[in-house]
Amino acid sequence: MSNVEKKRYRFHWQNLGDIAEGRPHLGNSTHVAVYRLMQYTMREVLATRYGAETASDILREAGKLAGTEFCKNVLSADLDFNGFIAELQDQLRALNVGILRVEKADLESLELVLTVSEDLDCSGLPVTDETVCEYDEGFLAGVLQVYTGKKFHVREVDCWASGERTCRFVAKPLVERSL
Repeated sequence: MSNVEKKRYRFHWQNLGDIAEGRPHLGNSTHVAVYRLMQYTMREVLATRYGAETASDILREAGKLAGTEFCKNVLSADLDFNGFIAELQDQLRALNVGILRVEKADLESLELVLTVSEDLDCSGLPVTDETVCEYDEGFLAGVLQVYTGKKFHVREVDCWASGERTCRFVAKPLVERSL
């Protein structure tokens, strides 16, 4: 086995590179269709190879890693809840990911209902009567875990692809079971 085969890739924020240096003429943005082309072809290959449920789990896991790293490198996790959410909203909007709103927040139980309008992943997709934003579920779970120090279960309950005009996510902390 070669050294290349033995070495396991690990994502680090620095792997995103110096976009300004690498793309001096094209800059840091691209068309939404290009992002979706990558995401939905990746989803297709994963679902074909491993099944739809495993593909969804992998997308959630990748989203969680992204959300974790995003929170650690872009957000200020030491802010109070309102300040943290405001910063998250500002960053998601500035990066054209979507427009985040908090519909409901029970800060005692940490149960949240969040919406993302104009979602990068799905707004404008054909209606298929299913939710498709597993990556976003993981992303939000990762962000919330870094901010609170607790693991979260996040599921999309409404989606553009299910016929809604905004994505709605229910987030709840996972209950740790003792042995």
